[in-house]
Amino acid sequence: MSYRGPNQFQNQFGQPHQQHHSIPTAAAAAAAANSQPHPHPHIGPISSSKSPLEQFEQFSKKIEDLIDEYFKPLKPYVPAIGRAFLVATFYEDTIRIFSQWNEQVYYLHNYRHYWRWLTVIFLINNMLIMTIASTLVIIRKKINIATVGLIFVVVIQGVAYGLLFDTQFILRNLSVVGGLVLAFSDSIVRDKRSLNMPGLPMLDNKDHKKYFLLAGRLLLVLLFLGFVFSSEWSLGRVLIILVGLTSCASIVVGYKTKFAAAVMLILLFFYNVFTNQFWQYASKDARRDFLRYEFFQVLSIVGGLLLVVNAGAGELSIDEKKKIY
Repeated sequence: MSYRGPNQFQNQFGQPHQQHHSIPTAAAAAAAANSQPHPHPHIGPISSSKSPLEQFEQFSKKIEDLIDEYFKPLKPYVPAIGRAFLVATFYEDTIRIFSQWNEQVYYLHNYRHYWRWLTVIFLINNMLIMTIASTLVIIRKKINIATVGLIFVVVIQGVAYGLLFDTQFILRNLSVVGGLVLAFSDSIVRDKRSLNMPGLPMLDNKDHKKYFLLAGRLLLVLLFLGFVFSSEWSLGRVLIILVGLTSCASIVVGYKTKFAAAVMLILLFFYNVFTNQFWQYASKDARRDFLRYEFFQVLSIVGGLLLVVNAGAGELSIDEKKKIY
């Protein structure tokens, strides 16, 4: 119970007993005052000031509530939008192979020294797998097979093009893999009826989902590490890196995950739109091809972050533990 003031304490314990017919002298009044119980010296009004951490949590909670309120009409469509952004880089790669067929065959045959027939089969298989698997991810059908297929394409392209040990390629594509893992975790469902026990409902398999959510969060932030060690340094870029690294740390440990993912999402989206403007260059310009690849790679990470904003961090996170304790 908080301190309620000295008068209430005096009323509660009463005044010292006095004779009703005597008039107290100054000395008697002083003695009576000294005999009254005094409040504990440490008791006082509770301070209303909040620590910086409490102020941050209150601010981030307001932002998360605003996100939930204003994007509520779009909430049913956010997972599909996130998955579409996520696989956009695979659609772009399919179009790239088709539109640059001769260049792709020439490079793999003459510079990587693969047989021509093997090169043709490799490129056709890549296009088929990326198109079919990406579509399955968007419509949420056979997503486990589709995820494995897309991850296989990422690995086999790294081997075929000699990029498997390139730092930028590894960081960026591991981020895409992280997004695919998040999309896969969103679809994990166990059908109890498959156990030949009629009448049992379908239950979420949360035991495995929490591990996929954690793995997806860890892989997703690797894109920003690639951003840190690439391009030229500037004051604006340093500010973006500081904010981004803080958001990455929050996403990894699962603290204020939705808020951190939203900040990261906005940061990367506007960076992508204003930096990777491939549409400003002619079709024969080499910069257009490079920036288009960069644009769709970052767009895939934005899709993964959308899934994080929608689903949260999962059970293996500080946010979830705070609800318990």
